[in-house]
This record gives sequence, structure tokens and C-alpha cells, in this order.
Amino acid sequence: MKFGVHSFLWSAGFGESDVGLFALAKQYGFDGLEIPLFEPRSFPAAAVRRALEANRMECTVSAVMVEGLSLISEDAGVRRRARAHLADAIRAVADAGANLLVGPLYSPVGYLPGRRRTRDEWRWAVEAYRELTTVLDPNGVTLAIEPLNRFETYFLNTAADAVALAIEVDHPRVGVLLDTFHMNIEEKNLGAAYRLAGRHLKHVHACENDRGTPGTGHIEWNAVFAALREIGYDGWLTIESFGFALGGISAAASIWRDLESSPDLIAIEGIKFLKRMAARA
Repeated sequence: MKFGVHSFLWSAGFGESDVGLFALAKQYGFDGLEIPLFEPRSFPAAAVRRALEANRMECTVSAVMVEGLSLISEDAGVRRRARAHLADAIRAVADAGANLLVGPLYSPVGYLPGRRRTRDEWRWAVEAYRELTTVLDPNGVTLAIEPLNRFETYFLNTAADAVALAIEVDHPRVGVLLDTFHMNIEEKNLGAAYRLAGRHLKHVHACENDRGTPGTGHIEWNAVFAALREIGYDGWLTIESFGFALGGISAAASIWRDLESSPDLIAIEGIKFLKRMAARA
């Protein structure tokens, strides 16, 4: 397995001034850094590639659908612009020297229309991901689509939802990201959810139930690691937490208090715990 940490621990965005976080993550023992992409045109792909080479690190890239863009909108024009946005994001990921784009890549986080998803929305998502495979293949990039908890989306909430979507898209570069924070709310059994994901699992966010340091809460880590071993998962385990006072990002993640004495402690102690669990498994 490879161990990563999200730059959201220290920064609300990611620009050229943030490339020093690669060296910090390496110092703490991580194999790579996960970085956000909001607008492909402003993403510092060249600077990221240089930092990866200089630090002999890897990175993964996370994204959300920015306001006004959705793959499942009733407006065909909005859907078209959303597909173009993701296509540009895929190219930017490849330009940066990365090969994995992850996140809830369907509608804006927090969009809740007060109803269940519709058959049309499901069809529009499948069609969009199938169309995006024509960009994924030549750029060598894989999508890992993330279900979120019910308070953040209505479209995908469980591993079963995400796996069903991946099966219908039916392409090796479109798979699933499962995040223990969201799973702790939505899944009956974390181990069973990872086993269900099986070959479709492309990325793991290893997060404690309160977004704090892995191993300090009540996530069933023994079950998680046993399932990952059983399915032969050998990808990224990435700590996704958030700084305590990063303005809009902290607010979006509902971080209203200090989760530890410092954000760095989440990274330092978190990777120690995850490596112990991986070795034991």
C-alpha cells in the first residue's frame, strides 16, 4: 500500500506557494500528497510536476463539482459544461504527473433537492462517465467516484450505490473511492462494504469518525484492514482531514473546533497508526 495525506490539513487550496507541502509530507513519512483541483485553468500542473520530481514523491488529485456544474442537472447545457470541466481536470492531472482523480464527481457537495435520485439522473451520470473515458484513456488517468453521507449528497451514499454505477459504466478507469468517515454514517458493516467494492476500489480515504487522527475514534480499523487484505487492495490509503481555521474549506467540512493540538499531529500520528495496522494485516 501507499500512504498519502491531503493538503487540506494545511491549506484551503493549492497553488505554487504550496508546493513545499510535498517536502513536509515526505518528512512525515508519506509516499504522496493529495491536492485539490477547483479550476483546471489555475491548477499549477507544471509546478506540481517539478515538486514531485524534486521530492521523489507521488500525488493524487481530488476535485468536487464547483457551483453551477453538475453531471446530473436537468439542464443539458449544464451537463455539457460539467463534462468539459472534468475533461479539462483530467488533462491537468496528467500534466501534473499524476494518474488518479478522485471525489464526488457528479454534483456540488451539499446539493440536496429533498428527494431521491431519479432514473434520468442515473442515466446522465453513466453517459457522462462513459464519454469521459475517451479522455481518461489517452491521458492515463483513473477516476475514483466517491459516495458521500446523506447530509452532503442524495445521489451516491453507499458502497453499493457507487459499485452499481461503476458496473454500469463498465470501464477499468472508472471506479470507486470509499471514505471511512462517510461509511461510518452510511454502512452497516465497513468490512463488507470494502469487500463489495472489490476490484472496483481505486482509492481509500482513511479517516477517523470525527475527521481527527486515525486510530483515536471508533472506526472499525481491524475490519477495514482485514477486508482490504482479502480483496488484495494495494493502492492509496490517504488521510483526508482539514485544517481547523481555513475559512470556507473548514466550514464546508463542518470543522468547528480543534480536532487535535495541531493539524500536523493528525498526519504524524495518523501515518504511524495506519502503517502499524497495514503491517499487522
